[in-house]
Amino acid sequence: MNKWSALFTKIKIHPLYWLIAGIGLITASFWSVIFLTIIIFVHELGHALVATFFNWRINKVVLLPFGGVVDLDEHGNRPLLEEFLVTIAGPFQHFLLYLAAFFLYKISILPQNLYELFLFHNLCILCFNLFPIWPLDGGKILYQLFLLIFPFAKAHEVNLYCSFIFLFLGVFFTLLLQPVNLTAWVCISFLFVSLLMEWKHRHFIMIRFLMERFYGKKAYIQKIKSINVSKDMKLYEVFSRFQKGYKHNVVFSTNPKNQMTLDENELLHAYFTEKRVTSTMEELVS
Repeated sequence: MNKWSALFTKIKIHPLYWLIAGIGLITASFWSVIFLTIIIFVHELGHALVATFFNWRINKVVLLPFGGVVDLDEHGNRPLLEEFLVTIAGPFQHFLLYLAAFFLYKISILPQNLYELFLFHNLCILCFNLFPIWPLDGGKILYQLFLLIFPFAKAHEVNLYCSFIFLFLGVFFTLLLQPVNLTAWVCISFLFVSLLMEWKHRHFIMIRFLMERFYGKKAYIQKIKSINVSKDMKLYEVFSRFQKGYKHNVVFSTNPKNQMTLDENELLHAYFTEKRVTSTMEELVS
């Protein structure tokens, strides 16, 4: 089985999807259920196909009632261009779906009422996914912009702060415009829980990022960047200055006449292999 056929064995449907779909069918929303299923499946398949093309490790693709999740076994060390292409591959599918629906409408296979219904759902899912809230595609694009500016740890935290702000704005406008919209509140609840979990696991995410740098492939790193730190700075504080896509040389002085430079692999080796998790830079060389 090659990587392309193996991809389709990883597609799963969340139990909540069956519940919402069942309610939709009972309430005579058959075509809405069908169209949403197609749109969500094609959207997530776009992410998964591009990730497979770049040989990313995919655990599963899960379809939810209002979207989906591509569960990846990657830890923040893939090239930013790859991450961006994987992210926008989902929204791009909506334009292909629009063209397909337009073609079917023009050759009279899709009636006008179903064509308009499909376009409505296609646009709703696209706009929802482009909100700048993690883990939506818009939130991931915002995160990738922050990674160009900040170290990994700071970019992750700033992105979560921004996501919470945009989510609270969403709550405000929902209360103002659609206070009884059940779908909107389900989506808001899902995003809020996702953000809380991401915030709770932010230190673990940082450790996975560092472990991937130490144990994983490093061919994607093309640039070298020096970091100036104090001799009293602990290893984890130094790691918080590591930036995605760079290999770091860490520079510090043990006295006014003695400047030291350590490669990041030496620091990662001390942290993960020698378990010197509380050591300062001076203690590493003493």
